[in-house]
Amino acid sequence: MEKKWAFITGATSGIGWATALALAGQGYSIFATGRRRDKLNELETALKAAHPNIQVKSAQFDISDRDDVTQFMKAHYAEMAHIDVLVNNAGLAKGVDKMQDAKLEDWDTMIDTNVKGLLYVTRGIVEHMVRRNSGHIVNLGSVAGRWTYPGGGVYCATKFAVRALSEGLRMDLLGSKVRVTNIEPGMVHTEFSLVRLGDQSKADKVYEGMTPLSAQDIAETIAWCVARPAHVNIQELVIYPTDQAHVGQVARKN
Repeated sequence: MEKKWAFITGATSGIGWATALALAGQGYSIFATGRRRDKLNELETALKAAHPNIQVKSAQFDISDRDDVTQFMKAHYAEMAHIDVLVNNAGLAKGVDKMQDAKLEDWDTMIDTNVKGLLYVTRGIVEHMVRRNSGHIVNLGSVAGRWTYPGGGVYCATKFAVRALSEGLRMDLLGSKVRVTNIEPGMVHTEFSLVRLGDQSKADKVYEGMTPLSAQDIAETIAWCVARPAHVNIQELVIYPTDQAHVGQVARKN
């Protein structure tokens, strides 16, 4: 593995997919992971067609499953030692119920994926970065990691955790040349609302009458952060669409 490599979780759609294409455009070979093998195959085809000079690898596993991650990291130990950029993109929200009415399985899914999964993958790769004294970890947080809203308390808590983990990791890595960035988007039109609400018509209404951010907008931002000189670390970056002033404050056309 002689080329620069980027490892991207949740690469089967949305921001992960767009980030794979954006970093490939900067010359990175891509190691894409996700739970849907058919989508990983599609991404591999798209990357190879658009950027024939890079290498592409993929792996299907669930980052929320500790055994899955452990087995993957052991099987691919030599390859993980050459990862230059880790993008912890995989994450989700489930439900909008108030805490007194929420499903416990929704809480488990969000915490297991957004917090524990991020930690499992980071632990498996960051040790190699420290050993090489180079690397960049980009975490996908959210404006929900700064401001809470009704029906989103547990999801917000997971993204607050991502912010704390990003800050804590930077402190732990002090003295090394490994960089850490937390990207915190507002409303982005991806599969996020469909996964959260489980209904396409309800998901469409989330973005009705306004112009949300696109996956490509976030991917371009990630690529920009990664491309900064080695002595520059973008600690965190909050990105709202122009039509959103704050969580819950959205300008919509009638």
